[in-house]
Amino acid sequence: MTPAYISNEYLELDTLRDLSARVGDNRLLVQASTGNTSVKIDDVLWIKASGKWLVQADACDFLVPVKLARARECVSQNTPIPETLPSPHGDAVASIETAMHVVMPQKVVVHVHSVNTIAWAVRADAPHCLASRLAGLNWQWIPYIPSGIALAASIQRVLVRFPQINVLVLGNHGLVVCGESCLSVERLLAEVEERVAVTPRSVPNCHPSLLRDAFPESAWSLPESPAAHALAADPASWRILSGGVLYPCQAIFLPGAAPALASSLPRELQFLLRERMPLLIEKHGIVCSKYMTRADQEILSGLIEIVQRIDPSAPIRYLSTTEVLDVLQGGSDNYRNLSEINCYSKTAYI
Repeated sequence: MTPAYISNEYLELDTLRDLSARVGDNRLLVQASTGNTSVKIDDVLWIKASGKWLVQADACDFLVPVKLARARECVSQNTPIPETLPSPHGDAVASIETAMHVVMPQKVVVHVHSVNTIAWAVRADAPHCLASRLAGLNWQWIPYIPSGIALAASIQRVLVRFPQINVLVLGNHGLVVCGESCLSVERLLAEVEERVAVTPRSVPNCHPSLLRDAFPESAWSLPESPAAHALAADPASWRILSGGVLYPCQAIFLPGAAPALASSLPRELQFLLRERMPLLIEKHGIVCSKYMTRADQEILSGLIEIVQRIDPSAPIRYLSTTEVLDVLQGGSDNYRNLSEINCYSKTAYI
């Protein structure tokens, strides 16, 4: 007979997997391999593996066990958590956000890249704007800081003052909700989402035929979603994007775009093909490199949803040049590669 404590552990892990899959199926909450979930069972933190998509929650290597006591010691000493380091055997490694999950005292932690939340979190006045929307909840604002030990330490300092926190809004990043069960966390996530929901601006009429005529090269194609054209055709969205990088995943997956209108593909834009970047054409729309991966497309879809929800008159807090470089030099290439290796093919996913 299977010992009861093992059965209970399996049940809790299965419950987390079910929650992860539901969250991962909502593109307004996560895109590609973004977001992560965890549950603490005794002295072990079970957390999503780096690069995994939440909709892959039934995969045998979806969760990675992390020794809690040792991980907490690593956070206190500002040293990497061993389970987050690359394995010489190619085994799955724990999410880059492991330290954040470690310092949160609740049993279940869910981190999402909610497009509604990020639309607020990139604003310079976000704490003030969210105060009324989240009134009555145990929430706190965490100014932007890179993922990893530094972010965990920042959260830990806030927890000293407000130990009952179960909702965190991360500046230029996303949302964290916590609780003692998957059910309570899912309900809290739904409530927060309802409170921060923003109606996106309508998409202007675009004329794809003009783009097809301007870019006949076989390496280019129109985006999967017609809504993508709003990034360039909507003056407010164009202005917002022209200001800089809004959040880390934009820098990792969509590191740049050239605003231009050309009748052919100029030599100076050839690098966009190699880098799989979309090309934004002011007042017209967007064309995509056919080399863009499924993960790139997911992040692009998230960017569209976010930008269309940002108030055109809002003061934006863009990532600084130093912050963008930190993201790009902090292992983002490996993160991006893991995401692409683990993503579903277009046919299988749809």
